[in-house]
Amino acid sequence: MTRYDERMLSNTKITYMYAPGSAPVTFEVDGVRFGLSLGIEVHFPETFIEYEQLDLDCVLFSTAGPPERDGSGVFVTEAQAHAATNSYWVSYAVDALHAASGPSGVISPEGTWATRCVREERSSVMIAEIFSDPEDPARPWRRKARAGIYEPHLVHDDPRSNNRSVVSCRPHSASRTARRGIVTGAGCRSSGA
Repeated sequence: MTRYDERMLSNTKITYMYAPGSAPVTFEVDGVRFGLSLGIEVHFPETFIEYEQLDLDCVLFSTAGPPERDGSGVFVTEAQAHAATNSYWVSYAVDALHAASGPSGVISPEGTWATRCVREERSSVMIAEIFSDPEDPARPWRRKARAGIYEPHLVHDDPRSNNRSVVSCRPHSASRTARRGIVTGAGCRSSGA
């Protein structure tokens, strides 16, 4: 038996309600390793990266959702991104009040939904079989990449990389007006050139 204390708190929670937790919590069931996350921690990638470094198979994330009933989209998108970028399963649990905009579900290591509850403001349950795939090269590659594999390949003091000036573009004809933004193609030149 264990307990997890939310480590990244909202301003209201830290000011009036709770003291933050200080450590990740993990446990294992039938060889599957789990970690716990709560509240607004989905906004903090470092929480989910730490669980990847602890070699988990699944993070169980539970939240009451954002203050707005229709604002779950950001929480859902971030949970999917954490699953995909860390190559593990994420259980996304939210109350029925937010189900219409972002129902609960289980997200695969590819960032896709393995299963989801209904998009209605009512209680529902979903079940998903989770597993680890030792043949999937994504997680080992990301660990290798994050460990400094690129450092020996960096080119230092390259004038092309040292000049990070803004690119300016000229209109192609007098009838065309210049627009601000990112433009590629003919008529563009570096302002440092």
